[in-house]
Amino acid sequence: MSLAGHSAVVTGGSRGLGLLIADRLAARGCVVTLAARDEDELDDARAKLQPRHPQVAVRTSVCDVRDEAAVDAMMRGAHEAAGGPDIVVANAGIIQVAPLESIDDRDFAAAMDTMFLGAAHTALAALPHLRESPHGGRLALVSSVGGLLGVPHLLPYACAKAATGVLAEGLHAEVAADGVSVTAVYPGLMRTGSHLHAQFGGEHTKEYAWFSALAGAPLISMNAQRAAERIVHALVRRRTRLVLTPAARAADLAHGVAPALTTRLNSLAARLLPSGPRGREPLREGKDVASPQGPVTGRLQGLGSAMNEEAADAYNQRAD
Repeated sequence: MSLAGHSAVVTGGSRGLGLLIADRLAARGCVVTLAARDEDELDDARAKLQPRHPQVAVRTSVCDVRDEAAVDAMMRGAHEAAGGPDIVVANAGIIQVAPLESIDDRDFAAAMDTMFLGAAHTALAALPHLRESPHGGRLALVSSVGGLLGVPHLLPYACAKAATGVLAEGLHAEVAADGVSVTAVYPGLMRTGSHLHAQFGGEHTKEYAWFSALAGAPLISMNAQRAAERIVHALVRRRTRLVLTPAARAADLAHGVAPALTTRLNSLAARLLPSGPRGREPLREGKDVASPQGPVTGRLQGLGSAMNEEAADAYNQRAD
């Protein structure tokens, strides 16, 4: 379906999945506003997208989704520059990978501020425009398989994503009568290169090792371009819920049918993950934990991280 004449906003749009979703929207003829915190990353993202889609405008807007006023201003700016927006994707997020003993309430607060409140600010600022869209507004909130069940060593992330999923489902019920569709998106692991910007605690290199290996493993993770295409297709079709990757769908089904058993299996999986020192230490980004030439990454090549490293180059994850 063509989206010519539509205007879209994608938060977290400067790299990774957000950048790919913006690419797929622009490919359908949609004017796109990329919103993120880092101006340099946004400039790099626009430089990647605009030559691919010269028929539409690719805009950028520096915006911290944790700041309600900033989100309101960003949405007004998108409306004044490009009309609409008719489509909004709340995708901004952070990933914290650490055992429970190495985190505290500050990490939960950071995850909730960025992913849940960020999605809420985005949705609430967008709804007045989406209600007025002549095309019928479309809103997508990106949750995660971590929002479907508690994933060990990803607890702050999982809690925030669970709240985001509930927000999407509640909004769908409340705004359907206004002609606005809301899609809750639950991706599984994807090869986006996000391991370089994920934050790691506890035994940093070991946490980085297991996460980056799984995130890049071909049989477990999903090609991010295919994921972005499916998300945009779900938006166009006004689907209520989209769960991506066979592993995520299996986890969703298992937790729905046998939640107690799934929780016990999660407990067994947690025992296989690295333990960490008690007490919170500063989390470190993946790009600071191991270099592409380092021994950790070298061992991971055979486990699938090579594909994730290629994705990092392609999807603007190398920017500092």
